[in-house]
Amino acid sequence: MARRRFLIAYDIADDKRLRKVIKIMESFGDRLQYSVFLCDLTPIELTQWRIELLPVLNLTHDSVVTFDLGPVGLSATMTVYGVPRRLPASGTVIV
Repeated sequence: MARRRFLIAYDIADDKRLRKVIKIMESFGDRLQYSVFLCDLTPIELTQWRIELLPVLNLTHDSVVTFDLGPVGLSATMTVYGVPRRLPASGTVIV
């Protein structure tokens, strides 16, 4: 299955939920900013991410935004101003 690159950003209103979301996000991708992750996921991994994430959220107070950047290796160009950020070569490691 081909991996697709997703940019995922979140705003979590409660510290307890935030810690849980961070743990989930760290298992699926690489942190670019405090609440922004880059994740290279197969369709199955994307489904697993949703299964783990959605029960943690309070959908009336929290938000998670995903941007599908396309197939890994063909995804959008990233421009950084200031402190440089390194993109992962490809793939993700799920422990």
